[in-house]
Amino acid sequence: MTQAQRTIKTVQAFAIIVFLIVSFSPAVYAEPADPKLSNERCLRCHGREGFSREDAFGRERDLHVSADVFTDSVHGGQDCVGCHQDITKAPHRKGIERKVGCVQCHMEEWGKAQANGTAGDGSKLEKVVDHIESYMDSMHARPRIDDQSRTNATCYDCHGSHDVKAVDRASRSSNFMAMPEVCGTCHEEVLDTYKTSVHGTEVANGNNDAAVCSDCHSRHGVEAVGDDQSRVEITHQCGNCHEDSLKSYKSTYHGKITQLGYGETAKCYDCHGFHEIQRVENPASKMHVDNRQETCQNCHEGAPEGFITFQPHGDAHDFEKYPQMWLASNFMIGLLIGTFAFFWLHSALWFHREWKDRKEGKNRPHVLTEAIPSGKTHFRRFNRWWRLAHLTGAISIMTLSLTGITVLYAESFWAPYVMKFLGGPETAGYIHRVGAIGFMGVFFIHLIYFAIRIGKNWRTFEWFGPDSLVPNLNDLNDAVAMFRWFFGLGPRPELERYSYWEKFDYWAPFWGMTIIGISGLIMWYPLFFASFLPGWAFNVASIVHGEEAFLAIVFLFTVHFFNNHFRPDNFPQNTTMFTGRVPLETYKHEHRREYERLRASGELDRFLVDAPTEPQAASASLLGATLITFGLFLLTLVILGFFGV
Repeated sequence: MTQAQRTIKTVQAFAIIVFLIVSFSPAVYAEPADPKLSNERCLRCHGREGFSREDAFGRERDLHVSADVFTDSVHGGQDCVGCHQDITKAPHRKGIERKVGCVQCHMEEWGKAQANGTAGDGSKLEKVVDHIESYMDSMHARPRIDDQSRTNATCYDCHGSHDVKAVDRASRSSNFMAMPEVCGTCHEEVLDTYKTSVHGTEVANGNNDAAVCSDCHSRHGVEAVGDDQSRVEITHQCGNCHEDSLKSYKSTYHGKITQLGYGETAKCYDCHGFHEIQRVENPASKMHVDNRQETCQNCHEGAPEGFITFQPHGDAHDFEKYPQMWLASNFMIGLLIGTFAFFWLHSALWFHREWKDRKEGKNRPHVLTEAIPSGKTHFRRFNRWWRLAHLTGAISIMTLSLTGITVLYAESFWAPYVMKFLGGPETAGYIHRVGAIGFMGVFFIHLIYFAIRIGKNWRTFEWFGPDSLVPNLNDLNDAVAMFRWFFGLGPRPELERYSYWEKFDYWAPFWGMTIIGISGLIMWYPLFFASFLPGWAFNVASIVHGEEAFLAIVFLFTVHFFNNHFRPDNFPQNTTMFTGRVPLETYKHEHRREYERLRASGELDRFLVDAPTEPQAASASLLGATLITFGLFLLTLVILGFFGV
């Protein structure tokens, strides 16, 4: 063999040796400026099995790092001193603070990426930064955000130190599902309880869809439980898995207050428990039929047995499971459709005919065409007590509407702002009850007044006479004649003191008071009513209360406003209810039969008054405009809420 051949063989052998060393040795890292601080140098000591040192408290501390495990981690290409930045020399047996700042390191890298334009959307580093921002506000980051070795829990307490792996929540990776064990290193008692729960049992059985810690508490923004924000957030976290239950929960008062961002009403874990949660049919469950009353009593002290049949997840669309709710809901929907179909059609036809007649000069202007001996130009229709009752009722209804629809449409964008303006759910509840007392007060005082008046004249009172608000056959004839006029088939009918639509306006509150009043009282005094009513009565009360309120609000601020203010002859407003007076010629035009009857009997002069003074007219106009504007504002909120805006 020649010298050249021997040289070639030597080089080949050397290359093979180098290849084998590289292939079967730990990864080679980019050397730091000081070779004494290279990973290879660190692993000479820390790579030995059983390597440990005593800490400042005399406890033995395991300092072993597996080179293979570290290499396989997400930080496998990093220098040891990249994290252990306080290590400046080797060896280092004493005086080391051992600060490791995961947050600082990643934020520095993010700053560099932003500076050189490589901070692309959706990058791994960007996701890490998002997690950091969430973590920094968490209870784990306290009390030492600046020193990650002295916080409640830092990154490596949960993710590990030298064996950090990517956690894939979407695919429920194995290290994600191992989270309870990781969290349990600090929260031992909680882990023991969790393992006995339905969630823990399912995880142990290999169900990767079962909830682990971060599904309820979030991953990085963990806060102490109990405050309003965490109570609300955990409730929504439950809904990420239990979508149908969250949807039905949101339809309850508890759920609506939660949607508004307040934690004071019952949340999922108040009823079902939290770490010890069990299936409802399990005798250990807080919501098992044998335990439900006691659970309810945690909030509703002294709750009777009737509470246990309340359906917190009742679905009004499911007749088989919840027939009472289905019947109540569909009845109210039918009532809504029927009422609005008739009266909106009535208003539309009326507007068209009156606008057309007005355009042709048939109705306006109304000019006094006959001499009145007294010289008075107005007819007194409402005395001060009627006007006061109307004003009190209007303010009460608007108060009820504002406070009620804020809860009814809690998911709307505007609802949290209104609730905050009202002072929160508790204050809004008091305001709502004050409005209810005002409305009920007007209603019952009115009944007492009529009972006394009719009682004094019961022998001579004409129940179906011209001064009575009781509907009669003439009202049906007037309605038919009105529709004939709408379609140009006859003249506009001459009406009595009270028209058929005014009688409807009068009697509608009797129905509304019955439905809204009784259902409202049931929800106002649940303990009393639960002592003799079944629990589903509260579900039905909630449905009819909300639906009837919707009917009342929309009817008042569309049909009632149109009849009295927005039809062409009255636009932009009619101030009769605020002044009590109406121009005589207008009254003659709208209530011709009563006018002729009073004139023939010689009683007309008794009702004649002077026109309102300028200040009276201006005040009435301002008051009317304010109430109408606020009514339309409430109507707008209802429309937005109805369409989920």
